[in-house]
Amino acid sequence: MWGSARPAAAVGDEGERREGLGSAAAGEIAPLLMDTPRPWTRRALVGALLCSPALLRQGTAAAGAPVRIAAASDLRFALEAYGPTLAARGLPIAPTFGSSGNFAAQIAQGAPFDLFLSADDRYPAQLVASGHADGARQRVYGLGQVVLWVRTQSPLDLGPGLQVLADARVRTVAMANPRHAPYGQAAEAALRAAGLHEAVAGKLVLGDNVSQAAQFVATGAADAGLIALSLARAPTFAAAGRFVVVSGHPPLRQTGVVLRAAADPAAAAAVLDALCGAEGRALLDRFGFLPPA
Repeated sequence: MWGSARPAAAVGDEGERREGLGSAAAGEIAPLLMDTPRPWTRRALVGALLCSPALLRQGTAAAGAPVRIAAASDLRFALEAYGPTLAARGLPIAPTFGSSGNFAAQIAQGAPFDLFLSADDRYPAQLVASGHADGARQRVYGLGQVVLWVRTQSPLDLGPGLQVLADARVRTVAMANPRHAPYGQAAEAALRAAGLHEAVAGKLVLGDNVSQAAQFVATGAADAGLIALSLARAPTFAAAGRFVVVSGHPPLRQTGVVLRAAADPAAAAAVLDALCGAEGRALLDRFGFLPPA
C-alpha cells in the first residue's frame, strides 16, 4: 500500500544496526500507530449527502470517493479527531500516515493521492517544482515542535533537557530517520546544536517515521525519544509518558499542497482550507501545532 510504514531495521549514523525494534512487544499504543488509511466515509457521509443537495449536484467524484491524503505521521491523532467533522460536511477523508520524504518520492512516481500534508515545507516545494503539486493551492497549516519524551516510569529527570541523553542510564534514543523524515532532521539538528550528537550517535535507533520512533519508546524498546509534540499530547501518549519541549532546530513549517493528480482538486483544497480555518486551527492548537508565523 502506498505510504504505509515499513518495519525496517534502524540504522545509526555510524552504520550500527539495531534489529528487531519494529517487532517490539506492543501494548495499548502500538495498534494506533499502524499506517493504514482511515476513510471517514460511511455514516457521516451518508448523512451529509441526505441533507446537502449542493453536494449531490457535484456528481460521483464527491459522492463516491474520500479525499486521499498522504499525511505526515505526526498528524495521526489530529486528523482522526477531525475526520468525522469533515465527513459530516461532505468532505470524507482517507489519510495514510508515514514519513514526508517517502511520500514525496512515492507521489513523484505516481502514488494515488489527492492532498499531501507534509511535516515541512521542503518536500511540498520539491513537488511543486517538479510539476506534481499545485503551488497555487499550498498552505502552511502549522509549526511543528520536537519534544524529548520518556515513559512515566522512567527514572530520568527531564529538567536538564537534551543533556539528560548523555546519562549512562540512557542506552537507546529513538527518533525518526533524518534521511526522509523532517522530525528526524529536526531532532538531529537539535542534538548538534546542543553539542550532543557525537555522544548520542551510538545510542540512536531510527524509526521509519516519527510515530514509529514514539512506539519504540512506548513499548520499552528505547529509553527516550525525540518525537512530535502532537504525539506527546495525544491522550494515549499523554497518559503513558512525560516530555519537555526541545529547541535548537530549524522551524518545522508543516505545509499542505493539492496534488496535480487529484481526482477532485476542489475537494482536496477544501480539506486543506478547513484545516487552516478557525476550527481546524483550534484543533491543531490542541495538539501543539503553533500557528504559522
